[in-house]
Amino acid sequence: MLPQRFVISLLAVSCAFAENRSLTLPQALEIATRQNPDVALARLDMQRATEGIAVAQDPFRPKVFAGSGLAYTYGYPNSIEGNAPSLFQVKTDMAIYNRPKSYEVASARETARGSQYGAQAKSEEVAYQTADLFLTASQMEHARETLTNQLPSLQKVVQLTAASVTEGSELPLELKRARVNLAMSQQRIDASKLDADYYEMMLAVVLGFPASDRVKPVDSELSSIPSPPSENEAADAAMRNNKELRQMQSTVLAKELELRSYKASRLPQIDLVAQYALFARYNYQQYFQKFQRNNAQLGVSLTIPILVGTASKGLAAQAFTDMQKIRIQMDQVRNRILTDTRRSYEQWEKAQNLRDLSRMQLDLAREQLSVLLAQNGEGRVPISRVEQARLDEGNRWIDFYDSDLQEIRAKLAILRQTGSLMSAVRDRASAGRPDDHPQP
Repeated sequence: MLPQRFVISLLAVSCAFAENRSLTLPQALEIATRQNPDVALARLDMQRATEGIAVAQDPFRPKVFAGSGLAYTYGYPNSIEGNAPSLFQVKTDMAIYNRPKSYEVASARETARGSQYGAQAKSEEVAYQTADLFLTASQMEHARETLTNQLPSLQKVVQLTAASVTEGSELPLELKRARVNLAMSQQRIDASKLDADYYEMMLAVVLGFPASDRVKPVDSELSSIPSPPSENEAADAAMRNNKELRQMQSTVLAKELELRSYKASRLPQIDLVAQYALFARYNYQQYFQKFQRNNAQLGVSLTIPILVGTASKGLAAQAFTDMQKIRIQMDQVRNRILTDTRRSYEQWEKAQNLRDLSRMQLDLAREQLSVLLAQNGEGRVPISRVEQARLDEGNRWIDFYDSDLQEIRAKLAILRQTGSLMSAVRDRASAGRPDDHPQP
């Protein structure tokens, strides 16, 4: 086992390199879409698909090869690999008319376009994941602050109850209940600290930072984000802007071009051919009456397929099967978009109702506390009851924050489906309007 001092030193060094960052939600989204590992991988896939266009265009680009066919000749100068013995030779070839290869180029371009939709879809997915972690970390932080503010009241309740038990005006059971409430609050504070640390770590990871870093959310006044459009308008926008669906549509087009490529394998093909060779005199002057050292050919090569085999037919059938499969998957995606949009709207309505109820409960708790404070000033209510009312108000604050964040989360889910999450958050950040939250 490692020495204890070495382990402590190692932890100290790792903590020294850890960094705490405080970010607003717009800042977090901007960083996530720029340096999240999944987004970076999707962009590399897009880059690879774009480079595939150059691969498909290769047959239509001229290629020049130079070399020498110099060889010792004994007897008649036979050809070597189809070329006469020469001191120096240059060859080039390029496709002029080749329909299968042309369709392959078009298919590569469509595949590259579809990969752009894939990268955008991954960016939107990471943005929503970042927003969800941001809200959860903010929720944990609010809960921890509220619970910490409750500790003085709980401690005061324990002291007052202990004094009342000593005087004989309260049963010992009440003191035990007060101490249990204090212990429960301390346990909730410890648990909320651990939860907040976990979500701050996960937020750092999704932003592309090391797991040793922590990202602390800064309140961004998100309740005033514009509400999503109606359910039907949101469903139409989701159908238009869904990047997964558009990528699948692009894949179908690429498969159609691939299918045409296989069907075009029976069409004639025309290639440009050119060659130059410098012959050695001693190879030919003994066998030919006329000799010319510089020799060149320029022309076209026409190929007419007669029997092309069964591969093109089989590949065309496979491409058609793939198209049918993708079309079925597209129908599934369309149904999922509609059902998810409807479900998100239902969740949003439920979250709004829950937030309104939590607001009413909070207002009631605050009013009860005000009444008890006035009665305590008149000597009609003991201070222990006032402190208990403070605890009830704190719990109502926790419930209100939770319900408020649930409404924001449901709203962001709808904006994500309509493809307007990033623009809505950026517009809210640039507007900088004050929030309508009550203050504790």
